[in-house]
Amino acid sequence: MSDIVLPVDVRENTGTGAARAVRREGKVPGTLYGGKGGPVAIAVRDNVLRKAINTGKFLSHMVTLEHDGKKQSVIPKDVQFDPVTDVPLHIDLFRVDADSIIDVEVSVVFLGEEKSPGLKRGGALNVVRHTVELSCPAGSIPESIEIDISAMEIGDSVHISDVTLPEGITPTIADRDFTIATLAGARVALEDEEEAADADEDADGEEGTEAEADGEEEGEGSED
Repeated sequence: MSDIVLPVDVRENTGTGAARAVRREGKVPGTLYGGKGGPVAIAVRDNVLRKAINTGKFLSHMVTLEHDGKKQSVIPKDVQFDPVTDVPLHIDLFRVDADSIIDVEVSVVFLGEEKSPGLKRGGALNVVRHTVELSCPAGSIPESIEIDISAMEIGDSVHISDVTLPEGITPTIADRDFTIATLAGARVALEDEEEAADADEDADGEEGTEAEADGEEEGEGSED
């Protein structure tokens, strides 16, 4: 569980104009919803929110809101950023308690790369999923999914069934044993790169042929 605490204010006014006024005060407008309560317009100081976001845990952990001495557990659902300045513009927070079951993306961490016989022989680890979406209690979100690849050989794959998840936590994709990573040989990786390069050349060649055809058609039209 994260130790992030956000002191918030409740906003009386909503709408575009009210949100701009909040930002001029050095705060970020937001909305609190879910649970037994209705939607509530809130605001949090910009520097406090940035500090929370910079922890790297803001969007994947339970957070505590403080208002008038009262505390509320929430899960951040979304942060909107300015596309140019990357300044946070708005946040959406969802009410939860420690036992609430939520879906959250958890990062994958690979261990034992220096011992993998496949990597030592020149293989390449192809990561299919850098994160896995899990269904878990809000108060028990794992920091990461750790996968030991120290015994992986070239041609081996890691599927979700190979991962031991904590009790009460399950992947949201339950209809198939999806792949998380594979260990391919250097030749396979090189062939993949060559195929991609050939595809790009073919595409460029087709564009060039089309351009030449267009030029010929324009030339025939000018003669008329």
